[in-house]
Amino acid sequence: MSPHRLRRPAALVFDLDGTLIDSRRDIATAVNRTRDGHGLAPLTLDEVVGMVGEGARVLLEKALPELPAGGIDEALPVYLAHYRDVSLDTTLPYEGIEEMLERLEAVYPLALLSNKSESLSRHVLEHLGLAGRFRVILGGDSLPTRKPDPQGLRRAAELLGVEPEKAMLIGDSRVDAETARNAGSFFGLVEWGFPRTPGSEELKADLRAASPKELGEALLALGEDD
Repeated sequence: MSPHRLRRPAALVFDLDGTLIDSRRDIATAVNRTRDGHGLAPLTLDEVVGMVGEGARVLLEKALPELPAGGIDEALPVYLAHYRDVSLDTTLPYEGIEEMLERLEAVYPLALLSNKSESLSRHVLEHLGLAGRFRVILGGDSLPTRKPDPQGLRRAAELLGVEPEKAMLIGDSRVDAETARNAGSFFGLVEWGFPRTPGSEELKADLRAASPKELGEALLALGEDD
């Protein structure tokens, strides 16, 4: 939907990985260190990226299918320790993100909703100087469920003081699109970041943007009565 036909959201809720930050290489490093600990060969960057989006446990289930039953329970804390060690080695905001958030923060209440744990999300955002832009930061362990379950998005909207139906979730994946749909919220699809997964071009979105600058300008162009 073009910006002039979209009602202005009351709040914006952003995904993290692949939307605000390029964390691909650090995630892949942590995955491969975990695989190495089990004597397994490394995965390629593209292979790991295709597994990201549904939280660390699901990532490991996909990345270490060789493990026996119960093996993921043992591997998960190892992976999380590896990831914390390397989470800022190469991770950076995408070009234009800092400027976009600064402009949007002056108009919209902002929240962050990631399937990464809340502590790791805060850790990364704080070191990149982005944490202060968000009134609310929720991770995959902040509630009993994670995206695409709508609880996190509904909670973020509640903490921002808006109805979920008036909030927009902005993300890069099918998981984000399903989360917005499940909560009855608007959905903004970003077309930068992680490589597109098959079928992503068919995702239904109220707004699509090819760059942070384009997204910011589209959202700022929406009037109160649109």
